[in-house]
Amino acid sequence: MSDTLHITIIEHTAIITLDNPPANTWTLENLKALKDTVIELNNNSQVTALVIHSASHKFFSAGADLNRFDKVSEQEARAMADAFGEAFEALSDFSGLSVAAINGYAMGGGLEVALACDLRVAEKQAVLALPEASVGLLPCAGGTQNLTWLVGEGWAKRMILCGEQLRGEQALAIGLVDVLTETGESLDSAKQLAAKTTEQSPDALRACKRLIQMGRHMPIRSALGLEREMFVKLFSGENQQEGVSAFLEKRKPEWMYN
Repeated sequence: MSDTLHITIIEHTAIITLDNPPANTWTLENLKALKDTVIELNNNSQVTALVIHSASHKFFSAGADLNRFDKVSEQEARAMADAFGEAFEALSDFSGLSVAAINGYAMGGGLEVALACDLRVAEKQAVLALPEASVGLLPCAGGTQNLTWLVGEGWAKRMILCGEQLRGEQALAIGLVDVLTETGESLDSAKQLAAKTTEQSPDALRACKRLIQMGRHMPIRSALGLEREMFVKLFSGENQQEGVSAFLEKRKPEWMYN
């Protein structure tokens, strides 16, 4: 991938490690690497889940290095904004389940990458914030949209307009994170969630993910019709029959990953 972003694949789960000390900041290079990797994983039928975690004990990610926005032109700023948007939108469109394991500070683009994931696991000492407005910027990688979708306008405005920072317990209480763990346990918890995807038909999993995401931008009547069409399409594959047969025969299904 890159010197600051590493990937390993264990069974059906891809694990991406953020490793750009000291604060795991994002660069043009590792943003492109993230985008390209997610696209490659979408073409790997064996992978049904993706976990993002940090090699640092203190930072999940501090977002962008502010030195990159000091005395830059609009054109230079656009290149960085586009890189953020393309990388995190690709992550949001990952065909399987994506989980962020937040073990420390998740600030700005560091929180936005977690917001682009399907689920977020946070350790109790984690700190989550979108502080861009305090330095004259704004969240440009989905933060204003994804945060509002998850927690509502009130909390989004408190975090973005008032600059409030949340600890793990409060983030869990408002639905910003889905699981809260003790220190050092977020990665194992995220892996456990990812492993649950192997219990599902990979065909049904990917179809369900697409349908759930569509609810953000498609009228419900249109989505309901598409839901029925995608249900019927499952019958053209092998996994639908395998799932039903396994249930009736009281055995574990043997899914085809193709």
